[in-house]
Amino acid sequence: MGAVTLREMDFNELLARPPVYLDRERVRQLITGKRVLVTGAGGSIGSEICRQVAELSCSHLAIVDNSEFSLFKIDQEVGDMFPTLSRSARLCDIRDGRRLTRFVVAEAPDIVFHAAALKHVPLMEAHPADSALTNVIGSANVVDAAIAAGARNFVLISTDKAVDPPNVMGATKRLAERAVCQRRREGGTHINVVRFGNVLGSAGSVVPTFLDQIARGGPVTLTHPDIERYFMTIPEAVQLVLHATAKSAFDKVAGVLVLDMGKPVRIIDLARRLIELHGKTPGVDIEIRVTGLRPGEKMTESLFDVTETARPCDPGVMEVVDHNADVRLPDPAMRTLETAARAGEDDSVREMIFDLLKALRTFPDKKISSLKSATTSAK
Repeated sequence: MGAVTLREMDFNELLARPPVYLDRERVRQLITGKRVLVTGAGGSIGSEICRQVAELSCSHLAIVDNSEFSLFKIDQEVGDMFPTLSRSARLCDIRDGRRLTRFVVAEAPDIVFHAAALKHVPLMEAHPADSALTNVIGSANVVDAAIAAGARNFVLISTDKAVDPPNVMGATKRLAERAVCQRRREGGTHINVVRFGNVLGSAGSVVPTFLDQIARGGPVTLTHPDIERYFMTIPEAVQLVLHATAKSAFDKVAGVLVLDMGKPVRIIDLARRLIELHGKTPGVDIEIRVTGLRPGEKMTESLFDVTETARPCDPGVMEVVDHNADVRLPDPAMRTLETAARAGEDDSVREMIFDLLKALRTFPDKKISSLKSATTSAK
């Protein structure tokens, strides 16, 4: 058997569960005829959102990215696939709040999907100031711009790494979740967070890395033999994002939505499966080499944090209830974080990030009994 390319890969074969399919008709009702704006539009998730909302006949698609090539590529693809679709492309860094707001207000979107983020765990360990600027301050800028533009719906793309995070990337995504959720207002923009696990085949994910290593004859490298992750396919992830938006719009569900992703997958089992798909024998034709955990890397991921419980929302989807949702990120602390981050004060920023995170994850004793009660009733 020849080499299996990323484009040829059927990622459903790698899931430890059946793929999830959600109600598309409600999503069609939400998107058709609406103006849609996507940040991080050139990324794996952002570009798939662009494809799906264009296919659902949005009236206008505004795509935003700070990578010139990524922006050009998705703009060209959408133009080729949907030549009659009204669209605009803007090279913009979400860290620049004023410029971003001018663009978003001018676009007047009905729906904003915020997919832009820095997400590489070891790199963000080395660059906490950049992580804070993009993931925290940038997310606050995007939701503020969406509110200023009068958008009906705003959705933040988050990650299971935001749960009990020992690393900067996960911590900044958790702060981003709270930063956007605390901007909810009655009768205003409906704000949701969509939290999911690793996405098979996305840029920088483990599958493309493994495929490259197999094509070179190995070794396939992983950081620990027992490390495991929840996985989704890109279409599943975007289905959830669109479904969450429809749920918010029609049923007024606010907060964090999570896909029930079944059991986590051991990375070593994923590596073995990919080697076998190439017609090779793991450990014989292709070596599997363990390299050791990287900075900030966890052995396992969780979908819910210590202050959270979950309740069924729709088939395959759960709504997260945060029993500490009234704890806010104080404006003075956010301004201090932004000032230090823009000054490149990495050590100070790291300390501030985890101080703010601790406040979100620690609640008064009087709340503990109610949380235990909610957890017991949910079982």
